[in-house]
Amino acid sequence: MTTMDAPAIEYLIRDIVPPSEAWRQKARLHLDTLTKPIGSLGRLEDLAAQMAAIRQEKFAEPVSKAVYVFAADHGITVEGVSAYPREVTHQMVLNFLAEGAAINVLARLHNVALRVVDVGVDADLHDAPGLLHHKVRVGTRNMLHEAAMSEEEVREATAVGVKIGDDAAAAGYALVAIGEMGIGNTTAASAITCALTGASATLATGSGTGIQPGVHAHKTRIVEAVVARHFGSAAGSSPLEILRCVGGLEIAAMAGMVLAAARHRLAIIVDGFISTAAAALAVAMEPKVHGYLIAGHRSEEPGHTLLLNHLKLAPVLTLAMRLGEGTGAVLAMPIVESAICLYTQMATFSSAGVSEASQ
Repeated sequence: MTTMDAPAIEYLIRDIVPPSEAWRQKARLHLDTLTKPIGSLGRLEDLAAQMAAIRQEKFAEPVSKAVYVFAADHGITVEGVSAYPREVTHQMVLNFLAEGAAINVLARLHNVALRVVDVGVDADLHDAPGLLHHKVRVGTRNMLHEAAMSEEEVREATAVGVKIGDDAAAAGYALVAIGEMGIGNTTAASAITCALTGASATLATGSGTGIQPGVHAHKTRIVEAVVARHFGSAAGSSPLEILRCVGGLEIAAMAGMVLAAARHRLAIIVDGFISTAAAALAVAMEPKVHGYLIAGHRSEEPGHTLLLNHLKLAPVLTLAMRLGEGTGAVLAMPIVESAICLYTQMATFSSAGVSEASQ
């Protein structure tokens, strides 16, 4: 696969423009003419206006939806930071392909195309039917002792996401979600959160797959040591350097997909902690990406709240979830579609012959 070098990334982000404020204001004005008290649909009005700003003249067209689950392994798992063994990553990839996981159920229910991408699973999956094969390497290195990836590997993994984003646009999808699978990736996301926000490991580290309190304390110490090793007390590392030192192959790919999707003016629903870490890195690379992001939900991971606050994103849902796979993002899709339908199908005061408020 052709790798993406720094000038190519610069070329990519140069083509990204923010959503249209003119269309957002036009949508706001229309929402105020609908047969309801002004602002009474709350966040649904915000979502409708955001989708109008993103889709512009295509706003009223049917919304074709897809969720992309990026899978990769993490070298940090040898430090005992997860409740599950490393092989669960490839086992769950096979479960996705067999349509037995939560994301399969939700994607079927809500008519969302599901694509599973192998960016760095530590298993031979070349015969797995339906899998998108883009393996860069078999998992990252142990970031406690060395950088998780080389510069070349970061570029390759990011380029995978860019290609997937380009393909999503070519396939006609207008609303895409990013999700992930990778044992150990909450540890990577916690380290990324510390590097991006300056938060302590204590605040950024949660229970991940459900580890016990003693293991959680150990995991927190590992994150603290990782951040100290790679960033010390210095702030301001570039997003690509953060990815290289403490990221994951799937996280880099998701960041690349966010950049490409924004370039194609696709709305991007971000799932939980790990995918929000990827989105935050994409925003750090190009702030204009921000207007294309919708936070599907707020997970139980404390680092997720830190990142949502950092990005100033209000989650659509809060369901005490911490599963990943893109599940929270797909659950938010019908709400986004509801916002669009209310905007396009409700009568106005004038068309319905309903009297408006007198004051």
